Amino acid sequence: MGLKVGLTGGIGSGKSTVARIFKTLGVPVFDADAAAKKVMNEDVALKQQVTALFGEEAYIKNELNRKYIASVVFNDSFKLEQLNAIVHPATIAAGEAWMNKQTTPYTLKEAAIFFESGSAAGLDYMIGVFAPQHLRIRRVMQRDNITREEVLSRMSKQIDEFLKMKLCDFVISNDEQSLLIPQVLNVHGQLLAIKQKHGES
Repeated sequence: MGLKVGLTGGIGSGKSTVARIFKTLGVPVFDADAAAKKVMNEDVALKQQVTALFGEEAYIKNELNRKYIASVVFNDSFKLEQLNAIVHPATIAAGEAWMNKQTTPYTLKEAAIFFESGSAAGLDYMIGVFAPQHLRIRRVMQRDNITREEVLSRMSKQIDEFLKMKLCDFVISNDEQSLLIPQVLNVHGQLLAIKQKHGES
């Protein structure tokens, strides 16, 4: 079985960009956020739980009303905890099942809140993507068309970025100063070497 590797970073850090580079190297990547959305749209029992929690506005024409739910959870930490309690177990199970099917030397699971959700436990290594706060704020404001205050509110729901990076085995800097591809190639090479060493021992 290949190594199970997490890829994380705070909102606006650019972890999805880094994930795409790993994909071009032939590394399978599981997108936990996309999996969570899929589960929330397709799992009937889970949809009923989400509707009970957020009301009929949670879905529009049977599709998850992401903007409405985001506006609620980013202003109500208790509702966010309740939503995570519903969605995380299903997403973690889907990620584990997917990783166990892969045959490559290692696989990546991309998620923003490994440490906050407790889902880092089943992984062998963790890669962190770091970007300075001012860049992250600018990126999210442009990407999601929201205010600086809304971005800061979302950031406050995640653990401190410097602490998050200390918990990671590898850190890739996405500060618009350092080139990403050489950093990804370096981590890729280290993980392949670790896997080869494990295979020989």
